[in-house]
Amino acid sequence: MAEAPDNSEPVPSSSESVIICNPPQDDEPMPKKRRISEKESDKLEHRLGGILCCAVCLDLPQAAVYQCSNGHLMCAPCFTHLLADARLRDESATCPNCRVEISKTSASRNLAVEKTVSELPSECKYCTRVFPRHSLQHHEDSACEERVAVRVCGRLTGCRYACIGCGWRGPAHEAAAHEAACAAPRRSAADVVPLLAEHERRAAAALAVHRQLLDLLSCEQITINDLQLKPYRTEEFVHKLYYETSRFNAFNLQWVVKAFVNKNQRDPTQSTEREITYQVILKSKPSVAVSVQWVWLRGPYGEARVEPRLAAHAFHEAEPDAPPLPLPLADPGDANRLLANKAIHLRLTMFLTSK
Repeated sequence: MAEAPDNSEPVPSSSESVIICNPPQDDEPMPKKRRISEKESDKLEHRLGGILCCAVCLDLPQAAVYQCSNGHLMCAPCFTHLLADARLRDESATCPNCRVEISKTSASRNLAVEKTVSELPSECKYCTRVFPRHSLQHHEDSACEERVAVRVCGRLTGCRYACIGCGWRGPAHEAAAHEAACAAPRRSAADVVPLLAEHERRAAAALAVHRQLLDLLSCEQITINDLQLKPYRTEEFVHKLYYETSRFNAFNLQWVVKAFVNKNQRDPTQSTEREITYQVILKSKPSVAVSVQWVWLRGPYGEARVEPRLAAHAFHEAEPDAPPLPLPLADPGDANRLLANKAIHLRLTMFLTSK
């Protein structure tokens, strides 16, 4: 006789989830999926936030997510900061969790985590409504009526009479009411004229560089060089990192460019803020002074944007080195991105103004 099936196994309660290992047969009904309550969902989101956070800053990544060979996650800013620190110390970068070596070639992007994080809900910092993280930035920038800051020339939302001295800043939906009662339009002409003059001066200064660049494009001799700055070490007691290009030709003369990281600090590794300064150096011996102007651009293989800022120097035998100048990076955080690479790629455009 066949034995009766053993029914002594415990029956799971309604609060416990059931895992079905075998698919149902044709004559068996499909199991109903248990609905997840809103409270449980919130707990799940919190747990995911703790699991998917960056191992360095312990915050959810905003965009790219990198992982070491053991799977520990790092956001892009922290990842590049670790590589930049290792470059300054002349060491190998390691994962903060397992200490395995990391680099741009050994670490990889985790696309699954990036997509998961982009779907997690996040609260708008102005109206406190909840949106998926991938659409939150668009809402805060252009759709939220309660926003205080908008990305319009990097300025805050303010009064339309800001050019004549009104310093009000507030939510966008309150702007109309403020402007109706604003005292700035009722100021006397004697008070308004100096403010308008200062406003015009700032606007003219912003356009001056672009006008100068257009004028320099009429110069007879212009050279464009795509440069690669390679890392080296000084011979000081604290070996500082510096970069130098190979010799390149411009106007039938030989030049090099040197770059330094936090040049005025004794130990640049002790600072989290990074500044890159550079010098254009004439290696040839000119018979007469050579007046040159130049502007930096992002190179074909470069990752950092630079601001259009003109520099000039009169090179001669007694003074072949231009004074140190800060590299005009559009974002100061790009300094770490440049240091994280094996070399810095930039484009240098030089204009010969007199010889």
